[in-house]
Amino acid sequence: MCGRYAASRRPEDLAGIFEIEKWEPEETLEPDYNVAPTKEVYAVLDRPLKDVADPRPVRQLRKLKWGLVPSWAKTPEGGARMINARAESVHEKPAFRRAFAARRCIVPADGYYEWVTGKQERDLEVEGKKKRPRKQPYFVLPADGSVFAMAGLYEFWRDRTLPDDHPQAWWVTCSVITTEAESSPLAVAPAEGPYALADIHPRMPLMLTPDRWDAWLDPSRTDPDDLRELLAPPPPGLMRAYPVTTAVSNVRNNGPELLKELEGPVEGTLF
Repeated sequence: MCGRYAASRRPEDLAGIFEIEKWEPEETLEPDYNVAPTKEVYAVLDRPLKDVADPRPVRQLRKLKWGLVPSWAKTPEGGARMINARAESVHEKPAFRRAFAARRCIVPADGYYEWVTGKQERDLEVEGKKKRPRKQPYFVLPADGSVFAMAGLYEFWRDRTLPDDHPQAWWVTCSVITTEAESSPLAVAPAEGPYALADIHPRMPLMLTPDRWDAWLDPSRTDPDDLRELLAPPPPGLMRAYPVTTAVSNVRNNGPELLKELEGPVEGTLF
């Protein structure tokens, strides 16, 4: 699952990393250390430019809303529930299959947050002594500090209640693809665990390594069987994870302090 992530890189940095050819300065977003569903986020995509004779796809950095609204949806309310698409079924689900074939993107991040319920907390929950166990958040990121390039999809939705020239007549939304979490050892793990991403949560965002970026973004590739080969998990041993403050659990909190690694043993650890 991917329900929260951090994205602090400036568009100028992303432009260099992804070889962006076009981005609009007015679409610049502030660094966000607690990106939540329905927020506006950066996405990298290859698409021809509007009102230009040249039909070739252009690598763009765009500002989209996180939570995909299918083109056939009557209202956009369901977008907040479509923040993730499962790699195993994205090619056949009605909400995602058209975008998977034609509108793929990369959602750049520093890393993502995931929550673990500690063993002591789980025991209390099982015994019925605590209804809402406290969960410890972890931050997961590439061990080498590189960008976490999450495989994504994007879609266009037309608000028929608004005239064509209205600035909000069209919504452009996106979803992050998830896959089964790695069970192999983390490249860097906390002293007391977790020792693998699967110890934290059974799902994780699908990270695309740079050798797959061009193929994933190429809109001329539309064969589902060909595209599904790109959904293979990245090589093991690329990730690290560490515990962070529970302040990240509140979406109103935002700042680089949310990424600070907690020192010492984590209370109620599961491991």
